[in-house]
Amino acid sequence: MSKSEKRKLNGEAEDGDEDDEDIEGDGGGAWERAYTDERSWEALQEDESGLLRPIDNKAIHHAQYRRRLRTLSTSARIQKGLIRFLYIVVDLSRAAGEMDLKPSRMVVIARLVEAFIREFFDQNPLSQIGLVTIKDGVAHSLTDLGGSPETHIKALTGKLECSGDSSLQNALDLVRGYLDEIPSYGHREVLILYSALSTCDPGDIMDTIQKCKKSKIRCSVIGLSAEMFICKHLCQETGGLYFVSMDETHLKELLLEHAPPPPAIAEFATANLIKMGFPQRTAEGSISICSCHKEAKVGEGYICPRCKARICDLPTECRICGLTLVSSPHLARSYHHLFPITPFDEVPARRSELQQKPQKTCFGCQQSLLDPGNKPGLSVTCPKCKQYFCLDCDIYIHESLHNCPGCESFRHS
Repeated sequence: MSKSEKRKLNGEAEDGDEDDEDIEGDGGGAWERAYTDERSWEALQEDESGLLRPIDNKAIHHAQYRRRLRTLSTSARIQKGLIRFLYIVVDLSRAAGEMDLKPSRMVVIARLVEAFIREFFDQNPLSQIGLVTIKDGVAHSLTDLGGSPETHIKALTGKLECSGDSSLQNALDLVRGYLDEIPSYGHREVLILYSALSTCDPGDIMDTIQKCKKSKIRCSVIGLSAEMFICKHLCQETGGLYFVSMDETHLKELLLEHAPPPPAIAEFATANLIKMGFPQRTAEGSISICSCHKEAKVGEGYICPRCKARICDLPTECRICGLTLVSSPHLARSYHHLFPITPFDEVPARRSELQQKPQKTCFGCQQSLLDPGNKPGLSVTCPKCKQYFCLDCDIYIHESLHNCPGCESFRHS
C-alpha cells in the first residue's frame, strides 16, 4: 500500500505530499542535516500561501561557486609570491572564552587553524608558518618559522588557555622582529585572529603600524566580535584584508581565503634569483647528528648538498650554511600558482536547451548534467577543449587538481 493510500484510509490531508517527496529527494529531512548554526531560521523562506519552503541547497552551492569564480577571474594575471613567511597570531585573551561559537571561540579557532595549516602547506609547499599567541597583555611565540604542519598543530593544541587582556602592539612588535630577518625574496605576512574588542598597548601603536609598513609586512585581521578601527587601519596601511566573521562557517571561509598566495606588493613584484639545494634522503638505519635538534638521529632525514649537514624536514633553510633546501615535488606543486587554469565559462540551462544535442554527462565524473525532470542543469565548459563539467568538478579542477582533464586527453590523443 502506498503512502498516499494510507493517508486516505486514515482521513489525512495530502497537501504536503509533493513537498515531502522533494525534501526526501534532496538527501533527507531537516532533522538529518548537521546542526551547525543556531540561527537556522534566517535561512527559511515562505511561499505564496504562507507555508515554509525547504532550504535550497542548490542555490547556496551556486552562490559559493560564483564567489570562487570571481576570485579565479580576478587573480589569473596577478603576480603572486610563492615563498611566503606567515605568522598566525591567535588571540587567547579572556574574550576567546566566549561561547557564541560552540563550544567556545578558543576551541573553534584551534580546530579551524589546524585545517588552515594543512591547506596552507598543501598550496604553498615552499612557504613557512610560525605561531604566536596573545594572553595577559603579552605576546608569546609558540613555534618558529618552519615547514612542518604537525609541529605547529601539536604546539597550538597543547596551549589552549585563555586569560587576561589582548595587546595588538606587542604581537606586532614580536612578529616584526622575526620577519625583519627574512631574506628579500620572501613575502612577509601576518594573519591575526582577534577576539577582543580592545587592545592594551604599552606605547603608540600607530608607530608600530608604520614600522610594519616600512618592513613590507602584509597584516590581515579576522575579527570574531565586531569591527575595530585600529584593526581596519592596520590592514589598510599594510595592504592586508580585514573581515569580521558572522558564524563558524563564515570564519572557515575567511580563513581559507588566505591559503592561496596573495598578490605581490609592488616592491616585491620583481624577479629574484634564489640559490636552492636539493638534498638527498639518508639511508635507513644511518646515524647522524641532526642540525635541527642538535642530537643524534636514526633513520629518515636529508643531507644538505653543500655542507653535508643533516636536517629533518623540507622545505627549510640549512642551519649550517644557510642554503634553502627544497625537493622537486615542492617546486612542481607551486607551479600552478604561476600559470593558473583559465576559469571555465558558465553554460546556463536555457542555452543548453537551445542546443541540438545538449551535453548529458560531465566529462570529469561522468555524472548526469540533467535535472530530475531530464532538463539541462547548470554546467560549465572549458574555453580551450570545449568539454562540459559539473560545478563540483569545476571546483575540484581549479582548487585541487590544477589541470584540465579535457585538455590533457586532447593533448595525448
